[in-house]
Amino acid sequence: MVALSRNRLIFPEKVQLALAPMAGITDKPFRQLCRSFGADWAVGEMITDNPSLQHTRKTLNRRNRDGEEGVIVAQIVGSNPQQLADAARYNVDCGVQVIDINMGCPVKKVCNVLSGSALLQNEALVADILSSVTHAVDVPVTLKTRLGWDSSKKNILLIAKMAEEAGIAALAIHGRTREQMYSGKAQYDLIAEVRQQISLPVWANGDIDSPEKAGDVLKQTGSHGLMIGRAAQGQPWLFADIRHYLDTGVIPPSRNFQAASEMVLAHIAAIHDFYGEQVGVRMARKHIIWYLSRLPEGVHLRKSLMEIATPHHQLDELHRFLESASEYHTYWPRAY
Repeated sequence: MVALSRNRLIFPEKVQLALAPMAGITDKPFRQLCRSFGADWAVGEMITDNPSLQHTRKTLNRRNRDGEEGVIVAQIVGSNPQQLADAARYNVDCGVQVIDINMGCPVKKVCNVLSGSALLQNEALVADILSSVTHAVDVPVTLKTRLGWDSSKKNILLIAKMAEEAGIAALAIHGRTREQMYSGKAQYDLIAEVRQQISLPVWANGDIDSPEKAGDVLKQTGSHGLMIGRAAQGQPWLFADIRHYLDTGVIPPSRNFQAASEMVLAHIAAIHDFYGEQVGVRMARKHIIWYLSRLPEGVHLRKSLMEIATPHHQLDELHRFLESASEYHTYWPRAY
């Protein structure tokens, strides 16, 4: 587990496995679940730096870490250096132990306000933000970013050096440009160059969807850790399988179907408890789709489950389906 000291992260010798921040996904129930399967690091959903939105229901849910174990990391997003510094201080006052700056989100509504990966077009502003936030708080500050804005401006080497000079404690790099969004294949050569040229701990991110891919990316980049996002959707045990593979060189057996079913049901129930009845049912739907996507029988159930409006009904239908599916499956299917 990463250790904390004032403005520093101390990485142990073993490779660190991190859950990447994903808006609407890496809430407290999902972070806790991934930690239970061996994620060493779990970053919460991005929180806006806009002070007028600090007390909305969405922001309060994203900042809810009551009873959560492990290092508490809050990701902040914005484009105003002073406002981001204020947001960092506010979150630290609320108990956050590490601040993460978002310069990687590629979605239009974030980039259209010159936040997320749009910042990579303005290197002077990047420098101001990094300096302002690191000087604002007495906790480590990390940076999540991409290779650059587009194929003509892959400026990650410059951004990484700026981060090092500003006192950033660690760097997570998604191996795509903003222009690529999530299309094509992640590239790791520039991540390897960053690793060679700076002294900061580096997480490699993008398309790490199996234990073998994790091993390949580590070999290519020499990174201190791996950050896993979309591949953990519907299979949070990926962290445990990767750890087993890195430690032994062998992919472990698939999860027992009954045990996996119980975990799925517990996760959906935790979402209901966390968000409340109406919001909980809606938030659970995407997770149910991801879980059932690996079960051929689930294709016919997904549509009807999306129409259910109450937690008890949603859980009951899911439970009945999994009980029926257990007659055909000894192990939970996986793609690796």
